[in-house]
Amino acid sequence: MYAAHHGRGNTVTCTTGGECYDVGPMAPSPRALDGLRVLDLTQVMAGPFCAMLLADMGADVIKIEPPGGEATRGMDLELAPGVSAPFLAVNRNKRGLVLDLKRPEGVAVLERLAATADVLIENYRPGVAKRIGIDYAKLSATNPRLIYCSISGFGQTGPYADRGGYDLIAQGMSGIMSATGSEGGAPVKVGVPITDLGAGLFGVFGILCAVRARHLTGRGQLVDTSLFEAGLALSAWEATEYWFTGQVPRGLGTAHRLNAPYQAFRASDGHFTVGAANNNLFPRFCALLGLDHLVKDPRFDSVAHRLKNRTALEPLIEAVTIGQPRAHWLAKCEEAGVPAGPIYSVPEALDDAHARARGMVQELPHPTLGRVKGLGNPVKMSATPPVMAKVAPALGEDTDAILRELGLGDGEIAALRADKVVA
Repeated sequence: MYAAHHGRGNTVTCTTGGECYDVGPMAPSPRALDGLRVLDLTQVMAGPFCAMLLADMGADVIKIEPPGGEATRGMDLELAPGVSAPFLAVNRNKRGLVLDLKRPEGVAVLERLAATADVLIENYRPGVAKRIGIDYAKLSATNPRLIYCSISGFGQTGPYADRGGYDLIAQGMSGIMSATGSEGGAPVKVGVPITDLGAGLFGVFGILCAVRARHLTGRGQLVDTSLFEAGLALSAWEATEYWFTGQVPRGLGTAHRLNAPYQAFRASDGHFTVGAANNNLFPRFCALLGLDHLVKDPRFDSVAHRLKNRTALEPLIEAVTIGQPRAHWLAKCEEAGVPAGPIYSVPEALDDAHARARGMVQELPHPTLGRVKGLGNPVKMSATPPVMAKVAPALGEDTDAILRELGLGDGEIAALRADKVVA
């Protein structure tokens, strides 16, 4: 079972088969980030993902959008007016506020909000926040405890700071694409937006470090991370290979650059992966293949030799594995204690019994779409678990409530609405 709250005080329980049902009102448990107010001024992927992970853990995340909403609402896979699948994917558990920051009245409202906030996350191009009047120096002068996280393409400093940044560009410039793809083939982008998501994760890491530091110092700080640096930071093996061997990392298909065999092999009905790189697992793998003689072959009798002669080892193994379906080899590997797994399509991965049992497929009610599916949170906590509380907010759905929390009266809210500062 995997419990998840939605709404105020309701809990959803998901079975190991992934079916979710409402079990009625329940007193909400303490949440890891209860009491942490986060202003989310981001859009598209890295920033919204960062803020959503904080929201899953109980932070009160206020999604602040311009009039008309952020561009992601109108992306392909639009499910209803102003509701797109990409927007739903990275904006759950947030409250929604529409605020025109091109107007001084809108900036004044944000300043009031920032005075009540613990964290602000933005992913403008460097310099834009200062031009608007909502940069760290300005807002921290009023709220010294504010933790201000900036996520950009290349960071707030350095010769490329002013450049716009996208996942594709960062994957290319960080070296990831040069080290991805088939050996001798063209550079290939990683299939998932790895630098976008990586920057979001590093943003969460930086924010939580700053929260901890604030307990010691009483002051917030600027947290600055980027897609480019995420790509570099995730290239630990590749940088190591270059620095310590002098070899320039290149695409190796599914193979590992420092171990062998650690890759995918063909079966009669598809591919499966095997991690049999060390000197304990390699003999077991050879035995189940009927290739015991390879263990003492001088080309393959150590990790270093197997890595050097990987292109000779691969066809010897595949000459055997091609003769049986992948289920046969996966069962053999399981029995021998050799790590192995199928290469799934995305639907197969989502439908896997283990993914379901771990709560990685969730369903939440949507006011116009019925029940919608989303990915669960990958972090499980025994005392303060993540909670799937609600779908991404409708455009500006919490505007009035948030403004009232700031002390604005109905007349003031009506005036801001009439002037189209809020919506």
